[in-house]
Amino acid sequence: MDKLISLLDNNQVDFEIINHTKQINSAKEGAEYFGIDIGQTAPTLILKTDKGYYSVIVSGNYGRVDLGAMKEILKVQEIRFAKPKEVEEATGSRIGSVSLINPNLSTIIDRELNRFSYVYGGTGKAESTLKISPKDLERLNNVIGYIR
Repeated sequence: MDKLISLLDNNQVDFEIINHTKQINSAKEGAEYFGIDIGQTAPTLILKTDKGYYSVIVSGNYGRVDLGAMKEILKVQEIRFAKPKEVEEATGSRIGSVSLINPNLSTIIDRELNRFSYVYGGTGKAESTLKISPKDLERLNNVIGYIR
């Protein structure tokens, strides 16, 4: 988490790390816990393809990620959600707490996150959440495409 905070500070990002006593396991739980619109929650999903790992940051109201559409955006032959061990290998974090900021992974972002001043998502640690603007989220990740 120190690396994340240093990255945010060095890039003069307006952010907040919110510590909590329980792990938040879904967009619905996050929205209820923080008293925010479910669309402000921003889960980071990890995809495994024949070309490596990618992250997808979606708005909590997105629904299911269409792997067929992802295949076209990424121009890959094979694609699936990464298994728990692969998520840890690619990000250093467990499923459910993957950081919103993964500059080493090519990332696809849901444009619907831009409806909000701030979005909430993982820090890499289960009992904390990052509050950040969608603009900074995009600036600090290696964004290669968009959905919606």
